[in-house]
Amino acid sequence: MKVLHLHKIMGVSGSERHLLTLLPALRDAGIDARVLALDVPGTDAPRFYRELERARVPYRTVTCSVDVNPRMAVGVTRAARAEAPDLVHGHLVHGDVYGSMAAALLRTPFVSSRHNDDRYLLGPFRHVDRLFARRAKRLIAISDAVRRFLVQAGLPERKLVTVHYGLNELPPEPSEVTPADAGIPDGAPLVLAVGRLIEQKDHATLLRAFASVASQYPDARLAILGGGPLEKELRRLAAELGIGHAVVLAGRTSIRDWLARADVFAHTSRWEGFGIVLLEAMLASLPIVATRVSAVPEVVADGETGLLVEPGDVDGVAAAIGSLLGDPDRGRALGAAGLLRVRSSFSVGAMTDRTIAVYQEALRA
Repeated sequence: MKVLHLHKIMGVSGSERHLLTLLPALRDAGIDARVLALDVPGTDAPRFYRELERARVPYRTVTCSVDVNPRMAVGVTRAARAEAPDLVHGHLVHGDVYGSMAAALLRTPFVSSRHNDDRYLLGPFRHVDRLFARRAKRLIAISDAVRRFLVQAGLPERKLVTVHYGLNELPPEPSEVTPADAGIPDGAPLVLAVGRLIEQKDHATLLRAFASVASQYPDARLAILGGGPLEKELRRLAAELGIGHAVVLAGRTSIRDWLARADVFAHTSRWEGFGIVLLEAMLASLPIVATRVSAVPEVVADGETGLLVEPGDVDGVAAAIGSLLGDPDRGRALGAAGLLRVRSSFSVGAMTDRTIAVYQEALRA
């Protein structure tokens, strides 16, 4: 079975990391999984291609200059026809729209993975989304929370199936910028967050909470990995809060060395389709402080592998982080439980088997 995956590529974030884990596993299981990347010039996309090459996953690219582009639609269809897949698998809105069109023209079954409970799907765009979803034989939700959200958005429940992300190991690449490079002092308590600098991730709440933590633990440091449009605003907020010296915005970098150095992992999203960074933190045996939103409670067991607080709750986030910094033994116990949980409940093998089952259902349908 040959399956062609479509995804708009600008770098390596959650859904891209998912593909870099899933596709080699599918190929090991006998599925000829390939990528048709909608390539955005001038971004960190080459990093994704390097990792595909390292994993020996074949790929093609079609330039993605603007969102609505008839020329790109023609390029996608030509590339898909050249690949002659048995099934097309779209990811996120661009992969869904252009993948669905190409699959329709090639008369090939189409499957869509839904990676987030994006709020725009409750607005006028939901009608467009429903139109393209009609072509899909199956809709993969990456969590039960996303599945419930998609039903609320009007997608057919009979087509929806949950397949959780899986992860067996951390990215092997060393961090391009290490904690030492960024000036994190040896022995200083380190709180780590990973995510794009956008409203959804709500790093502003984390900064305000850390200002309270820093008053109790003046040696503590906060590192936020990721790029995005809010970088200047977050730097300004850190300075206004008087914690500019204790906060590192390290940009886009591999997270391996940061996970090894951190004491607590913080995740303050307002919504989250899954949060593959949570699995990475659990594989690193880190205790997690996260917001009780969307799929997060499916991943983080409150009081067992981490502490969950309400979104936007500055005092709650500060209290949870402070309690773990003040009780390292408890933090280590939560981290150890997290490692056991990710290995038992979120394995790559289970994710791969369930994905293949979806493909088989789609072909039968």
